[in-house]
Amino acid sequence: MSTPHRVGLIVPSTNVTVETEIPRILQRTGIEFSFHSSRMRMHAVTPEQLRAMNAQRERCVLEIGDAGVDVVLYACLVAIMAMGPGHHRDAEFRIAEQLGSGGSETKVLSSAGALLQGLDALEAKRVALVMPYMKPLARQVAAYIEAEGIQVADWRALEVADNSEVGCIPGDRVLEAARSMDLADVDALVLSCCVQMPSLDLIQAAEDEFGLPVLSAATAGAYSILRSLGLTAEIPMAGSLLWADGVLAGQ
Repeated sequence: MSTPHRVGLIVPSTNVTVETEIPRILQRTGIEFSFHSSRMRMHAVTPEQLRAMNAQRERCVLEIGDAGVDVVLYACLVAIMAMGPGHHRDAEFRIAEQLGSGGSETKVLSSAGALLQGLDALEAKRVALVMPYMKPLARQVAAYIEAEGIQVADWRALEVADNSEVGCIPGDRVLEAARSMDLADVDALVLSCCVQMPSLDLIQAAEDEFGLPVLSAATAGAYSILRSLGLTAEIPMAGSLLWADGVLAGQ
């Protein structure tokens, strides 16, 4: 009997979406996974609460390390991007360093880094974003992505500050925001630039409607988890990034 690949998730305490969407995606591979979480207290998506949440990281890394996971995803995109350009590399290095001090070889990912990896895999140079954040934080996210050499052609912020409410944003509101943008010259649409805003059930319908690759923080996270473990799979109904994974992984 094979041992499941153990996936660790470090999440805000109010996040209920990433622990739903990423397992749903990876379970479609037919590969066996188990999922293990540690939580950081956070209610409002504000710079102050994001900094306070990030300060809890070391405790969560210790807890998730005890589970002997194969890969860990720091699953709060805005908490990383609000810290300034390139911060995902520093955060991932520090988490890996902390785990490595105990002899662990756990692969370390972040939702911020995963989204950038997914956009790179799609060769996307111009993108459009739908985000739940208040506009000041949304501007920081757009600037972070642009600092990585990807042009943000347009974006929409739904301005929901309460993280619990972000997890309840209806899909028609997300799609309405996407439809309000000019997508004619973009290479990809990030339908949910946040692991808490639900979007998995919208991805394929949005690709069919807009005629371009559509991804989310969750689908990019699943893609990065698979890549970090050396796994390939074509996953239906989760967008081009995951459907073409077997091809992309072989490049």
